[in-house]
Amino acid sequence: MASHFIWYELMTGDLDAAIAFYSHVVGWDVRRGDNPGMDYRMIHAGETAVGGMMAAPDAGMPSAWTGYVNVADTDAEVAAFEAAGGKVCWPANTLEGVGRMAMVADPQGALIYVMTPAMGGQSDAFSNAGGHCGWNEYHARDWEAAFAFYAGRLGWEKDVAMDMGPMGTYQVFTADGVQTGGMMNNPLPQPAWLFYFNTTDIDQASDRITGNGGVIQLPPMQVPGGRWALVARDPQGAMFGLLGTRA
Repeated sequence: MASHFIWYELMTGDLDAAIAFYSHVVGWDVRRGDNPGMDYRMIHAGETAVGGMMAAPDAGMPSAWTGYVNVADTDAEVAAFEAAGGKVCWPANTLEGVGRMAMVADPQGALIYVMTPAMGGQSDAFSNAGGHCGWNEYHARDWEAAFAFYAGRLGWEKDVAMDMGPMGTYQVFTADGVQTGGMMNNPLPQPAWLFYFNTTDIDQASDRITGNGGVIQLPPMQVPGGRWALVARDPQGAMFGLLGTRA
């Protein structure tokens, strides 16, 4: 079986401000976690936990979203990432009742968590439901090399490839036959994953972003399937996307 995105996490320079921002913009209910000695906040879309937030341990760290993918053996996957040209950023550790996880970087430098969940890896964090993540997008220096790396490690497969003209190819990928995200070349300073969260009206969401101190990076544009997507940065600088409808 292929690996799937099972969790999304924001590490931020101002936790309270981030909670206020995303609660207004996406409508999340952010609750304090129950791990002793760790100020970890759980993101709920309705009653479903879809991710978490925590303060960056170092004041100099940039605020950023990172995704978790489930793997059968975290330690073996970390070793495989290193053998294929990636590196370990945070060594594997076990959180009782949650699972074993590590933060790794792929050969192009994009960060991702690999995790062996304690309860088997079932998750609704990625779905079409409101407040959940609806798309996982990789912005690469070389998307073909990135796809080959992840396909070899996580079992993803190519789906439709879209010609974007001067911007090149947008390659959709699947996990166990489910369209999960896309990859493209993008001249960002650093290759990275970008996560799009589901909202309702995209124009109202855009107004909520700017009205609460965020910045629109890419205004709403229609994407395959009839929805509209935008890309923004929150007040602490973390990049994220939204998917919604337009009246």
